[in-house]
Amino acid sequence: MGRTGARQRLGTDASQAVNRPVLLDSSFLVALERETASGEIGPARKLLPSLRGRQLVISIVSVEEILEGATDEATAFAALQRFTIQGLYLAQARRCALLQRRAPRRLSENDAWLVATADVLNADVAGADRAAFERLGDRYLRFR
Repeated sequence: MGRTGARQRLGTDASQAVNRPVLLDSSFLVALERETASGEIGPARKLLPSLRGRQLVISIVSVEEILEGATDEATAFAALQRFTIQGLYLAQARRCALLQRRAPRRLSENDAWLVATADVLNADVAGADRAAFERLGDRYLRFR
């Protein structure tokens, strides 16, 4: 009887991991846009099938980063609308402050906000910045 309960808990944990939202870093978004525009199946587009069925989220921080570098802001903003956009709130601010205070090496401000948001949402992060996101362990989905 105890074994069955343990197996059921393991199955529940595994399904929770698969159902976690995925926070898309701007590095992933830029790569995805470039690959889509060129018709190339690169690392970002190769990762997409494994994310099927999961909620795809972008931080308002990533929205700012994308819009800052966009040549056509209206088109870039329209493309971002297909994702859930996550704002910054008190929970993220407290987590960000804690991360920065405890870190032996501070993250850049934007990366700190993204890691804090991922922690608060219990989300995986799809990105290409090992130094910033490796602290997330198996929740870091390095796409290249």
